[in-house]
Amino acid sequence: MASPEAIRFARITSRTTSWSLSFYPQPILNLRRRSTAGTTPAFLFINTLGFISYFISTLAFYASPLIRTQYALRNPLAPNPTVRLNDLVFTIHAVIMSTIGFSMFAPRIWGFSQGAQSIGRTMWAIAAGCILAIILVILFVGLQPSGGYDANAWAWIDVIYGISYIKLLITVIKYIPQVYTNYQCQSTVGWSILQILMDLVGGVLSVLQLGIDAMLEGDWSGVTGNPVKFGLGNVSVVFDVIFILQHYVFYRKARVGGKELEGGDEAVDEERRPLLDRRDVDAR
Repeated sequence: MASPEAIRFARITSRTTSWSLSFYPQPILNLRRRSTAGTTPAFLFINTLGFISYFISTLAFYASPLIRTQYALRNPLAPNPTVRLNDLVFTIHAVIMSTIGFSMFAPRIWGFSQGAQSIGRTMWAIAAGCILAIILVILFVGLQPSGGYDANAWAWIDVIYGISYIKLLITVIKYIPQVYTNYQCQSTVGWSILQILMDLVGGVLSVLQLGIDAMLEGDWSGVTGNPVKFGLGNVSVVFDVIFILQHYVFYRKARVGGKELEGGDEAVDEERRPLLDRRDVDAR
């Protein structure tokens, strides 16, 4: 029977691979269509900010002696943060791919045709509010009598928690513009379903990995000590299910410009294939 360490390694590898691969279908679809129509720039904009914050918090929990020490003092039964090297590598890759995806909305760089959507004031306000909030927390911690070095009071680890909560907040709201756009257009054309299917697998495995890590540590405070990682997996799964329903149930017949898609666009046509294709079943 496989050891707990082997099981955890398999979970980690599968989750990281699924989430990492989920960044590629959308840019590839954009490249094949030479267009970003159907995808909201608000999603890519706020998603990039979210992954930058996730990278900062992950790096701190993984490599900062101060943050790791303060974490251990607050979680004596499970003193090691449930952050692994694969988490750090994933966040670096996520920042790079999110930035590339967002850059595709710049016609001067890629020359793609654009949709009618814009980032919008709401997303700009949320981004500005998140940055301002972190600045205020940094100032508040820095003005503490201990200078932020007392783990039992407001400390620098709270700044890192604040940065990580930005990622959780963004995960909750980032999909909303895309869900609404799909509803308005009564279509998911231009929005890659492959990235959603991969993200769903990654989200489920992320929650399992966190649970296994906490179990091997012998204390479930590993989950409460890393609420963002736990929240990310659950929230992403909920929205993935919504997108899957939109794509395969509610807006099954793709429509472009008010006309049903007839297969002229091969890139989009492949995205419209059902999960269980009759052609595949008949071939067997």
